[in-house]
Amino acid sequence: MTLLVLVLGLQGAQGRINVVTLPGRDTVQLTIYNSVDLTLVKETRVLTFRKGLNRLEFSWANTLIDPTSVEFKALNHADAVEVLDVSFPPRAGNTLEWRIQSEFAGEVTVEIRYFTSGIKWAADYVAEAARTEKNMTLSGQVRVTNNSGEDYENAQVRLLVGTVRLVEEIAKLARESERLDRDHPANRPMTEMLATNAVLRARFTATAGAFSDEWEKRAEIVKESLGEYFLFTVEGRDTIANGWSKSLPSFRTPGIPLTSYYKFEKERWQNSVIRFYRFTNSEPSNLGREPLPDGDVKAFRLSSADSLLSFVGRTAVKYIPIQESVELDLGPDLEVMVTPVLMNWTKVDLNFDGNGNMNGWTTVEEWEFDVQNGKDIDVMVDIRRNFSGDWSLVSVAPYEKVDASKVKFIVPLNSRARQKFAYELKVKHGINAIR
Repeated sequence: MTLLVLVLGLQGAQGRINVVTLPGRDTVQLTIYNSVDLTLVKETRVLTFRKGLNRLEFSWANTLIDPTSVEFKALNHADAVEVLDVSFPPRAGNTLEWRIQSEFAGEVTVEIRYFTSGIKWAADYVAEAARTEKNMTLSGQVRVTNNSGEDYENAQVRLLVGTVRLVEEIAKLARESERLDRDHPANRPMTEMLATNAVLRARFTATAGAFSDEWEKRAEIVKESLGEYFLFTVEGRDTIANGWSKSLPSFRTPGIPLTSYYKFEKERWQNSVIRFYRFTNSEPSNLGREPLPDGDVKAFRLSSADSLLSFVGRTAVKYIPIQESVELDLGPDLEVMVTPVLMNWTKVDLNFDGNGNMNGWTTVEEWEFDVQNGKDIDVMVDIRRNFSGDWSLVSVAPYEKVDASKVKFIVPLNSRARQKFAYELKVKHGINAIR
C-alpha cells in the first residue's frame, strides 16, 4: 500500500519526529498502457503545509510502483511551493522523501504521479446475429485486472488502444492526455457539450431489447484520438481493488451488416465444415469511429421469434483498425455437411524409356461432392481444393482459381437443401509434365 506522511522537525539529531499520516487520495486516475504493462497513476491530495521547510515521505511497500517515476506537483499556490530535492531515506525501505519549501501556510492541493505495473485490461465482445444472419448487434466490455499490490478507490479509468513501444512515447501520450482533459466537453460551450453528449448517448447506450435497462444504468466510455492511438475514458469512477477483475461497459451497436458463410478445406479442418462471421469496422457498418482492441468474442444467433439466443461459437480477434474487415472463426457446424467422394481413378498416357521403364503418365480423378444444409436459413459454402504438380480441372460447376495450387467452389444452398457437383482432375507426371 502507498503511504504519504508529513515529517515535522529537523533531520539530523532529532531524526524522524512528529510523523503525521496524511489524508487519503481525493482523486485518482489510472491510464493503462496495456502493451507494455505500465499504468500511469495520477492522484491528488489536499495537504496542509507550514511556512518554511516541509518534509514529505512517500512509501510504496508491497506494490509494483516504479520509484524512479514518482513526481510531485502543487496544483494551487504553485508559485509558493518549491521542491528542493528528493532522496531515498537510508533507514526507511521503499520510501522517498521530498524536501519542500513553502512560502504559504495552509492547505495546498498536490498531484503525485508515478508508473506502476500489474494492471491489465482486455476486451470482451458479444455478437448477437439476427435470425437470418444478415446483421448483428455487437457489444463490448473492457475487463480490468489489478495485480499491482495497491487498491485504487474511486478511480477514473482510462485505457489506451494501440501498441506503445517506448517510455518516451508514453510520456508524450501522457502530455497529450492532459490536453484532452483540458478540452473535456465540460469545459466547452453548452451547445457543443449537449451535441457531443447526444452523439455519445446514441453511440454507447443500449436502447432496445432485454439489455436496455441494464445498459442505461452503466457508465459510458468516451473515446478520443491520439494520432495512431485511442484513449478510452470510462465515465464516472470505480474502485479497482488489488487481486480483482472488473468488467466495464464499452459499447452496444445494433444493425451491423454481417456476412455468414461456411468453409470446407480438408487439409486444414479434415471433414469439418467451419462457420465464419465477417464484418467491417467502418462507418457504413455503424462502427469505424475507433479501432477495436484485441479480445475474445462470444457469438450468438436469434433462433426463434421470441428472441431466444442460441450459442454459435467463441473465438479471439486481434486488433481491428478502422476500415478493416474481420473474419470470426466460430468452429465446426454439424448442420452443414460436405462429403467428397472419389468416383473413379485411372492412369492414362503412359510413356516408357528405352529400357522399358515408365517415365511419364497422367492420372485422372473423378470427384463428386455432396453438400447438405440442415439449417433453417440459407447458407453459402466455400469449398477449397488443393492440388500439386502439373494439374488441370474440368467442371460444369463454376469455380475460381485462388492461386497456383488451389481452387474454390462457392455453393449457395437454401434451407434444408442438398446439392451435388463434380469435377475431373488431371495431373501429369514425369515427362508428361514437361510436354
